[in-house]
Amino acid sequence: MTDRAQHIMAAARELLDAEGPDALSMRRIAERVGIRAPSLYKHFPDKAAVEAGLQAQGMTRLTEDLEAAEAEIGADPPLLVLAHAYRRHALAGPHLYRLTHSRPLARTALPEGLEDRAALPLARAVQGDIDIARSFWAFAHGMVVLELDGRFPPGADLDAAWRTGCEAFAQAKRAGSQGS
Repeated sequence: MTDRAQHIMAAARELLDAEGPDALSMRRIAERVGIRAPSLYKHFPDKAAVEAGLQAQGMTRLTEDLEAAEAEIGADPPLLVLAHAYRRHALAGPHLYRLTHSRPLARTALPEGLEDRAALPLARAVQGDIDIARSFWAFAHGMVVLELDGRFPPGADLDAAWRTGCEAFAQAKRAGSQGS
């Protein structure tokens, strides 16, 4: 990626973080960079390409957050450790999270192997049980989106809800392992 393209992506990320996905337009990004909008098209064919680049940043960041959490797994249950990391990731950058995880994923724009790498900490935590991993990811995503949307009642103990969900998935994994 050229220096100018990196500058454009940085401006797009600043705009996204400040105002959300709806604020992303080629005109607004160009203004942040200090160029005219048509000049952006020399580096990105359209807004979708910029958004795909932002999704790649979001997936990379999630991957790094989950890998760091996995390295810290100790006394706490692995699913709880990964759930905390996932939640922190989403709450730290809600607009990037939504762009990356609540819209179709531009898989062809991701660095090769990134999506698989992002899934590995969870896959290892459930000993490769893909059904448990997918279900757990859906639980974590749902919890995060509900929290971001302010859908839980005031004073709701979300830490307890996360713990309960993690324990349920761990119990399901144990039950599945015993039935094998």
